[in-house]
Amino acid sequence: MSNVSQQDALDRIAASLNEAMLDDARWPETSALIDEACGATGSILTFGDESSTGDIEIFFSRCYQRGADRSNWVGEYFRLYYAIDEHLARVRKLPDSRIVPVADLLTESELRTSLAYNEGLPRYEMQRGLRVRLDGPRGSRIVWAIGDPVDLDGWSSARVDMVAAVLPHIRQYVRVRSTLADAAALGVSVSELLDNTRAGVIQLDRWGRIVSVNDSARELLRRQDGLRDEGGELRAASPRDDQRFQALLGGALPRFGGQAASGSMMVRRRPPMPGFALHVKPVVGREADYRSRHVAALVLIADPLSRARIEPGVVAAELGLTPTETQIALLLAEGLTLRQIAASTGRGYSTVRSHLKQIFAKLGCSRQFEVAQAVLALSDLPGARR
Repeated sequence: MSNVSQQDALDRIAASLNEAMLDDARWPETSALIDEACGATGSILTFGDESSTGDIEIFFSRCYQRGADRSNWVGEYFRLYYAIDEHLARVRKLPDSRIVPVADLLTESELRTSLAYNEGLPRYEMQRGLRVRLDGPRGSRIVWAIGDPVDLDGWSSARVDMVAAVLPHIRQYVRVRSTLADAAALGVSVSELLDNTRAGVIQLDRWGRIVSVNDSARELLRRQDGLRDEGGELRAASPRDDQRFQALLGGALPRFGGQAASGSMMVRRRPPMPGFALHVKPVVGREADYRSRHVAALVLIADPLSRARIEPGVVAAELGLTPTETQIALLLAEGLTLRQIAASTGRGYSTVRSHLKQIFAKLGCSRQFEVAQAVLALSDLPGARR
């Protein structure tokens, strides 16, 4: 594949992934484009997290082969081979973005005797494929299992280079999907996002000027804490953040007909408050509707301070925590560190740590992330949200 055709394929993949962020129906076409460009029979994209006890929580797993849904393979694999597949634990420990052939993740003995490798992976055309792990949002993991090569050319350097070029776009797809899932906004239209109360949403026109904002984003702009509205232009409060943000806008809204690109960054605000994740996503014509036909880009804000406004009484009752422990658990769910919690509550750092140990004991966990997840899991209970 020439450099020109490789770049064209990558541009089409990026554009298709941008559409698939809001529309699940676009994923089969997107996965087929990726398979074709990489020279693979298919792939499995999995997003999840590992608890301190080693248990794996999978948020989603998509298995497609040249656009054909093979989700039945995933269920079968988990029943028959998952528990005995030696290479999985090693995939989860790979450095971020390192691309590794499956065979390199097993010992010489395992290559001869492994039932998962010699029976299971060939069954799903995955034995001669590649594996790569990416860092996901909030410490999660993204695993991309790429299927066997389509021909005898195998994994040429050009094909591996294409896989590497796709990785940032895969990561961005998962970041945005994760933000939408946290906001219970999967499958909604561009204009429907304005009604969402769990994420900040700002619509921009093709010149980068603000078209509409939802209530969460409006409050953030009112406080000018991290972002501000300067006469209809969206700016980051910190000059260094604003330089990066304007670059993201330039990528999403290319001035001279270039390929639009999605991007993400963290935005800082006044200490000791935590920053927030911001995603800039281009909007193409078929994503828009009559209410949003002038919208050319979306800014999605994943603010930990607005994501978890849950009634303390519900947290205390459901998790069995004292009022002080409840306050600390809620602040952890809002994304604050222990030092930020100490500063915002007027308690000593060692005191907060002591309360956290009591929370760990009551919940049977050992990670702050698990406390936050336990609180967030209560958000859909009746009367849980403020």
